[in-house]
Amino acid sequence: MPNLPKLASMRRAPLACFDTVKQIDIVVAPTYLTRAQRNDFDMARSFLQAYTGSLGTFNSYRRDVERLLHWAWHIAGKALEDLKREDIEAFIGFCQKPPAAWIGTKKAPRFKVIDGVRQSNLEWRPFVATVTKSAFKKGHLPDKADYAPSNGSVKELLAIIGSFFQYLQMEEYTVSNPVALIRQKSKFVQKRQGHTTVRRLSNQQWQTLIDTAEQLAEENPGSHERTLFMICALYGMYLRISELAASDRWTPTMNDFYKDHEDRWWFTTVGKGNKERQIAVSDTMLAALRRWRRFQGLSALPTPGDSTPLFPVHRGKGPLSNTTHVRNIVQSCFDRAIESMAEQGLKEDSDAMMDATVHWLRHTGISDDVKRRPREHVRDDAGHSSSAITDRYVDIELKERHKSAKRKKIRTD
Repeated sequence: MPNLPKLASMRRAPLACFDTVKQIDIVVAPTYLTRAQRNDFDMARSFLQAYTGSLGTFNSYRRDVERLLHWAWHIAGKALEDLKREDIEAFIGFCQKPPAAWIGTKKAPRFKVIDGVRQSNLEWRPFVATVTKSAFKKGHLPDKADYAPSNGSVKELLAIIGSFFQYLQMEEYTVSNPVALIRQKSKFVQKRQGHTTVRRLSNQQWQTLIDTAEQLAEENPGSHERTLFMICALYGMYLRISELAASDRWTPTMNDFYKDHEDRWWFTTVGKGNKERQIAVSDTMLAALRRWRRFQGLSALPTPGDSTPLFPVHRGKGPLSNTTHVRNIVQSCFDRAIESMAEQGLKEDSDAMMDATVHWLRHTGISDDVKRRPREHVRDDAGHSSSAITDRYVDIELKERHKSAKRKKIRTD
């Protein structure tokens, strides 16, 4: 997108600059950039290359760094080295309410191959309006006018561009970090009292879901024994969806389950930030593993040399590598559970579960376990960097607080 006056830039969406993690090393600066902007581009690419070890982190950093570049070049008309504190505040405000032309109503790939040439996709937008899963099922479609980033998104944006400017400062590309100079970040992010609500399944929803998964596995084991084991792993070991699918950094295999010298079973995974962790395996999780292996015609438990994919593709050979496929597999079970609760007259639970995502299973497993296991044990199995994160899942205090308030009276007579 050539350099245009600010008003024209507000009415026209910019083109994507940075491609996928596999393409980041070979991507080149768009020809329409000025020399100063090409320098900005090269510094941003160098910064992003440091995060290729974790796909989720790379995608988040690419998203917000690219938004910053587009805003600086096309709206502010400045290079990175010229941005001051007030510019960053203006940028945050812009991200909270971007122009309609910069907002999409569906996620589109940044680049596509046309006539054998990989080029920017004209349908891509820096911001995307969404609706909840339940609203979409009711026929509601995303509306650009409703776009509003969450508190978490704004906090993440501030953290990411703060890290970016810290990098630029260390590389002596900029004199200062304008994000660090913002004294009242609170004006961009609302403060919340007490616990942040953890989005999880209720006891009824979880029991219905696991019952549904077992029923599907009995009815059609060829398709759903894998579904059942996935749900057990997501809940029982607090796995993230990215930890189920194979990637360049890690492929989950059967021998990631292993027994130590005292006959205790553990599971090794590689999670956020490319960090390896060991998860204590419960007896019920071990039983789920036995069932899954028995279905595949394998021995009861894996040996150190068993490199069979933990989650193979349904047809063919090799590991499941598409997280969207994993999400669809689990969602099919969610849908059946929702139908089951509706048939039982559990409309409130059924309706509430329509917004549930795969990640809710991790939250549910952690929330249930922290009630009966030491917090430090749950923290380490979940891969939390501190106990403060694990404490978010503790709702005992909330229950007692509500219990003490339940019988309060308005009238004393």
